[in-house]
Amino acid sequence: MSNRLPLVLRQLRRAPQPPGRPRGLPVPCRASGTGGGSGGREGLLGQRRLRDGQARSSCSPGGRAAASPDSIVREVIQNSKEALRLLQEKNPAFKPVLAVIQAGDENLMQEINQNLAEEAGLNITHICLPPNSSEDEIIDEILKINEDTRVHGLALQISENSFSNKVLNALTPEKDVDGVTDINLGKLVRGDAHECFVSPVARAVIELLEKSGVNLDGKKILVIGAHGSVEAALQCLFQRRGSLTMSSQWKAPQLQSKLHEADVVILGSPKPEEIPLTWIQPGTTVLNCSHDFLSGKVGCASPGVRSSGHIEEEDVSLLAAALRIQNMVSSGRRWLREQQHRRWRLHCLKLQPLSPVPSDIEISRGQTPKAVDVLAKEIGLLADEIEIYGKSKAKVRLSLLERLKDQADGKYVLVAGITPTPLGEGKSTVTIGLVQALTAHLNVNSFACLRQPSQGPTFGVKGGAAGGGYAQVIPMEEFNLHLTGDIHAITAANNLLAAAIDTRILHENTQTDKALYNRLVPLVNGVREFSEIQLARLKKLGINKTDPSTLTEEEMSRFARLDIDPSTITWQRVLDTNDRFLRKITIGQAGTEKGYSRQAQFDIAVASEIMAVLALTDSLTDMKVRLGRMVVASDKSGQPVTAEDLGVTGALTVLMKDAIKPTLMQTLEGTPVFVHAGPFANIAHGNSSVLADKIALKLVGEEGFVVTEAGFGADIGMEKFFNIKCRASGLVPNVVVLVATVRALKMHGGGPSVTPGVPLKKEYTEENIQLVADGCCNLQKQIQIAQLFGVPVVVAVNVFKTDTRAEIDLVCELAKRAGAFDAVPCYHWSVGGRGSVDLAQAVREAASKRSRFQFLYDVQLPIVEKIRTIAQAVYGAKDIELSPMAQSKIDRYTEQGFGNLPICMAKTHLSLSHQPDKKGVPKDFILPISDVRASIGAGFIYPLVGTMSTMPGLPTRPCFYDIDLDTETEQVKGLF
Repeated sequence: MSNRLPLVLRQLRRAPQPPGRPRGLPVPCRASGTGGGSGGREGLLGQRRLRDGQARSSCSPGGRAAASPDSIVREVIQNSKEALRLLQEKNPAFKPVLAVIQAGDENLMQEINQNLAEEAGLNITHICLPPNSSEDEIIDEILKINEDTRVHGLALQISENSFSNKVLNALTPEKDVDGVTDINLGKLVRGDAHECFVSPVARAVIELLEKSGVNLDGKKILVIGAHGSVEAALQCLFQRRGSLTMSSQWKAPQLQSKLHEADVVILGSPKPEEIPLTWIQPGTTVLNCSHDFLSGKVGCASPGVRSSGHIEEEDVSLLAAALRIQNMVSSGRRWLREQQHRRWRLHCLKLQPLSPVPSDIEISRGQTPKAVDVLAKEIGLLADEIEIYGKSKAKVRLSLLERLKDQADGKYVLVAGITPTPLGEGKSTVTIGLVQALTAHLNVNSFACLRQPSQGPTFGVKGGAAGGGYAQVIPMEEFNLHLTGDIHAITAANNLLAAAIDTRILHENTQTDKALYNRLVPLVNGVREFSEIQLARLKKLGINKTDPSTLTEEEMSRFARLDIDPSTITWQRVLDTNDRFLRKITIGQAGTEKGYSRQAQFDIAVASEIMAVLALTDSLTDMKVRLGRMVVASDKSGQPVTAEDLGVTGALTVLMKDAIKPTLMQTLEGTPVFVHAGPFANIAHGNSSVLADKIALKLVGEEGFVVTEAGFGADIGMEKFFNIKCRASGLVPNVVVLVATVRALKMHGGGPSVTPGVPLKKEYTEENIQLVADGCCNLQKQIQIAQLFGVPVVVAVNVFKTDTRAEIDLVCELAKRAGAFDAVPCYHWSVGGRGSVDLAQAVREAASKRSRFQFLYDVQLPIVEKIRTIAQAVYGAKDIELSPMAQSKIDRYTEQGFGNLPICMAKTHLSLSHQPDKKGVPKDFILPISDVRASIGAGFIYPLVGTMSTMPGLPTRPCFYDIDLDTETEQVKGLF
């Protein structure tokens, strides 16, 4: 290889080093693919003749000493290195990567690129394709690099024939460091050179001419044999410097006359033999940027050439390669800038509210959502960070958290509510209306984070959960039906674990220790090995052996037998449908189960502990650990049996690997929404996922807002959010938005009962100031509960069309007297985000205050004391009363080492007490704890207050009576 290097390259390596500069400037190169040259000819770099200062001076106008190409290259590389160093001071882990797609075997080019990149501090990767690679094969590689976030620039070193428009424009303009795409060329022509990448070859030509002392203003420039991006870039750059440019091909009839007129000649391709050198006039500056330039064909020292200066091809190639490195640093700088917080350039969708307000599904269908990839780009997601499902929803990969780990979080807002009526008071609608107001009307980055609705309520009594009116997530039918299949994944994982429990009991009951062991650790191809999860079980048992043949009989028995006590099994099968007849079942009645049967039950899928795990995990690794430690039963000695003991952890993680990614959707006004997880608000914490909140907080940036919703009233959903979710996430809330309705306050003030499907009584549809005033005691109590945690409260009065101005004003006044930071009426249901601008402004002002957030209790307190603290401080109970079963369970969990977990109360949401008919603020009641259960994987203990159903039933007239599909258009009808 060294024999092929021209003398100047060896000299360049030996040149004196400036202070502080590392030795070993890389080998210079010809430009990578930008001029469309072929590779590998003998004499490619040529012999550089005008080597010493005297020769340079003699070829410069006026005898003035010109800068040598070598010194220009050194300057460019040194400047690039310094610019990169400054970037890395603020971003230590950042190192730009240049990818070169090469179709051919020009190894010299690889070495040159590598050396230049190393000198400047960049990484480089070569993708080497066969010389005869097709257009489609090259494009496939380009598209891969486009999507690779580790790569910040892409150059092509391919044959001239491969430089088709299709190939060139397959490059993403942001990585096109050779400036060959139409978008970069268009910006250059338009005069936006600072916004684009300019061809390094064209820039090298200009640099060498100007630094050789050539004044371009008014000069006639002839470009011969160039084409494509280089020709266009050259003409544009010369014209910007006041030059008159001409173009010609070598066989053009007017070539001789044009050569006679030209002051500067640029050779864009090899000169044919039949073109005599005498056509070039004395005093003409000739510059060769042809990759196929052969030494001796044109040059100052060639006989008969009377040009005043000649800059050879290796000069242009060397400088072009250095300028490509400079473009790479610029690309990296732009990429880093894109990762930093910025106000989104979001295209919000316009609303045209109608009166009367149509049905939710009509409103949803009347708005055309943006393509989800467009929305993702608007909020700063990269192409490889989303997995698109259809046109309007996409999964977001967790790699985003690593990319934005140094980004400051936005403000964190929780939407909770007063004790609701059975109809619900519109927390989801307020959440959507608030983010629509923040982003679409106040131009503030904001994200809504919502739970995924269960299919049970959707087809049962409640209907959809996408918000309502002009404050919805769209498309609402996709939101409410299946979405991206997370609940189905949870169902599959849950039932796999349930099957593993009963199957293990059956096999242990029907096999000897030896037979059981031999089946658990089978001989495969003459070899017996433990699986990874079996080795983990051995370690847990204190058996430090890895060879299955070395275990003693006692060790084999301990390893193989879990000895599950069937009466202690807490893990149930699940189904995402309301089916009351599965609340109690008998399993194992087939003759094949050999008489092993037991009573069991089905829960609704969102009640599965796996759903709670999904909502509280913060990574795939953490989820796997949580899934493994889920306790499903106790053994006959009273020790907990986990999913890890059953050997199913890895399989559960595989089933959940996609469900862990939040789903991106949008509101009616085109603002972003994460829909993720839907833990049952009774026996779990009833909040959307930690991961969705964490990703959203990074995406909105320091001045942005993430608005997430708690299930049920503030006494349940908000308390669990603070004491469970905030402990798991480490996130600190800034504001609580407490949703109240005149309807619910009238109920708490003594109004008649509210029943789904039954028309409201006149007390709720006509003005009644006294009922509202009496019912505000519940609102005041919920404000006080939020204040226990040190978080400011903004009351959002969700206005219904039957509410009067006097009723609304009274609620706002009494809320402020009770200590709310502010209280404002909201009209988002009827007009969209515009109707919640006052709420958005109040939330922004409240969030600017310093947070004094604190937990309600120390998790190290005994389980009973934590339960009592919640009952007395939050619900207002006089004391608690534990059933013997509850006390026994508490003793067992404490003995098993689970006593330091937070508490997740399972209580009716229709009253502050355990009695749904006790409205307002009940006092002096004893809270009965009938049972205590544990979700060890999720990480909480859940006491049951009274009876608690985990499988809802269908009403006499379920919602499915109204749901249908138009078979012509495939549109869903009657969903909500």
